[in-house]
Amino acid sequence: MNDSDYFALFGLTRSFDLDEVELEHAWKRVALAVHPDKFATASAAERRVAMQWSSRANEAYRILRQPLARARYLCELAGIDLQTETNTAMSPGFLIQQMQWHEQLDDISTTHDCGAKKRLEAELTEALSILIKQCANLLQAADYQGASIKIREWMFLEKMKSQVLTTLSKE
Repeated sequence: MNDSDYFALFGLTRSFDLDEVELEHAWKRVALAVHPDKFATASAAERRVAMQWSSRANEAYRILRQPLARARYLCELAGIDLQTETNTAMSPGFLIQQMQWHEQLDDISTTHDCGAKKRLEAELTEALSILIKQCANLLQAADYQGASIKIREWMFLEKMKSQVLTTLSKE
């Protein structure tokens, strides 16, 4: 079994654009082949190896089925450290937009304007959709440095959208 990367583990081409059905079938095929129950009567070492392979297959599936995690993983495979905890570099335009969204959320929290909340959520959803397409294009072009910037922006948008949804659910 090839364990050089998660894509290879499942026999898939290394790409951001994955067929989810194909991924699920590949995961099931691998998971079935290495399931610890198949090794119940094997030696302790073989059972341990089966458990490790099963764990690796599940982790690979978890990463590859989530677009953001898959994008991050592709950058890591290309040797790009996203430095998500310390690197906050984003385009000036995005930083300005980020401040505006925070101001909108603060206003919404104060005014409890449900219509404004829904508009902000829709705006964030649209921005996220555009950002995901940009990231996919950069990954397709093997511009992992450019993709890493978009991934950090994507992470911000996911967090912001979650904050908006949390604010919506409180009322």
